[in-house]
Amino acid sequence: MQINDNPQQTKEYVIYIPSTKQRIPVTKAVYDAYYQPIWSTFRKAHRHDCCSCAGNKWWLCEGDCSSCRFHVAGDSLSLDYEQEILGDIHPDESADLDSIVIDRIIFEQLLKRLDELLPDGRRIGELRLVGYTDSAIADIIDVPRTTFLYRIKKAEAQLREEYGDTF
Repeated sequence: MQINDNPQQTKEYVIYIPSTKQRIPVTKAVYDAYYQPIWSTFRKAHRHDCCSCAGNKWWLCEGDCSSCRFHVAGDSLSLDYEQEILGDIHPDESADLDSIVIDRIIFEQLLKRLDELLPDGRRIGELRLVGYTDSAIADIIDVPRTTFLYRIKKAEAQLREEYGDTF
């Protein structure tokens, strides 16, 4: 039995970069921050049988299953694959030109009406797409949050009444 002569000995933390085959010494905090998402991806891939690499080779994992040589189909399909099969990623080639033109005209009318009901409507939509909260958007357009929410609900109700199922 071997006794540890130096209880003060500290563990060295190293990040291995598989693409460059480099080992980089780091602190424990950096090590944990780097490997936590990779470990999560690795465990999930193994649970779903999407990874064919040996479990003791976790340090080779870069956390990107789509480019990994060990990636296999497993027990679940990816959302991207399902969207591709359902036609959500690729345009529907069977759509006729008339329906596309009609949809475009209705969309333009809807945007015009939105501009009339809520002049900041397009800007609000853009801010929401970027990820701003309602409170932040209210601050940006310089109105109280409750006023902002009231105007949104009022415009939505009016558009729903005028455009029905289209809206």
